[in-house]
Amino acid sequence: MFRARDTVVVINNLPFNFLREGHRRMSRRTKIYEGKAKILYEGSEPNTIIQYFKDDATAFNAQKKGNISGKGVLNNRISERIFTALDKMNIPNHFIKRINMREQLIKKCEIVPVEVIIRNVAAGSICGRLGIEEGSELPNTLIEFCYKSDEQGDPVIAEEHIYTFGWASPEEMDEIVHYALRVNDFLSGMFAAIGIRLIDFKLEFGRYFDGENEQIILADEISPDGCRLWDIETNEKLDKDRFRRDLGGVEDAYMEVARRLGIKLPDLSELSSEDDK
Repeated sequence: MFRARDTVVVINNLPFNFLREGHRRMSRRTKIYEGKAKILYEGSEPNTIIQYFKDDATAFNAQKKGNISGKGVLNNRISERIFTALDKMNIPNHFIKRINMREQLIKKCEIVPVEVIIRNVAAGSICGRLGIEEGSELPNTLIEFCYKSDEQGDPVIAEEHIYTFGWASPEEMDEIVHYALRVNDFLSGMFAAIGIRLIDFKLEFGRYFDGENEQIILADEISPDGCRLWDIETNEKLDKDRFRRDLGGVEDAYMEVARRLGIKLPDLSELSSEDDK
């Protein structure tokens, strides 16, 4: 078993001059947007953005808030590994490169305000909405859509809502569903190979403009924050449900996913403080 005390990130032990330099570096940037888990800054290259991963954790549409030590670092590394693999599968995405332990350089894109939920097994909100027992196998992969709106609580919507309100065109949604299913096929196999069952996950897509050309690309992140991941043999949860349900061992679960993916675990001395924002 993995233990929480092995993975605690002690930021206060970092040298003061390191923190001060990090603060100067961050303060010179232009912040574009700050969300629940990430901050976006203008990139140093044209048509790019710097994506900074925070340790903040939220659940139930931000009704529950907390902090998971080192989560931003782990999600950065896990998302990097997955997006790099998807790029080799010719799935267009926003990832360019990892800059450091908490940051990625990504393509600037216009986010489609629709979250795509891919479900392989019944878990989470669908169980409450439809009275289905958690862990029930679905007869086929189920795709649901939610309107990206914190104020409205990201409500479940139908494709007709998307077209009626102009959030995406039918052609764009065809591409989005196509890529979502391909990502699901790839991730299901990748995680199964390391003893993890992909229960469900969330994807976001954006419009990337390269001159006069427009392309739908995969955006945001793919990490234990947005995936339900269960150990194949024990059904132990290795994702943010440990935070949602007060199960404990959240840091350990994220570290275990990174370890199984073959990611070299970070040297704590290389971490930057979240006070540097």
